[in-house]
Amino acid sequence: MAAWIGANLVNIVIIAVIVAVVVLIVRGMIRDRKAGKSSCGGNCASCGMCQAHAPEKHNL
Repeated sequence: MAAWIGANLVNIVIIAVIVAVVVLIVRGMIRDRKAGKSSCGGNCASCGMCQAHAPEKHNL
């Protein structure tokens, strides 16, 4: 087992770094969502998907 870890140590470290980055990104997205932050700029006139994202904003 130790020989396998030694032979694959670089791959293990790279995968661990990638997993850590993904976890941090997801954690930030969850915090932003809970804080009410959004990627929506609020400019519905220039948004082709505005009705799909926020139908309650439109009086259709």
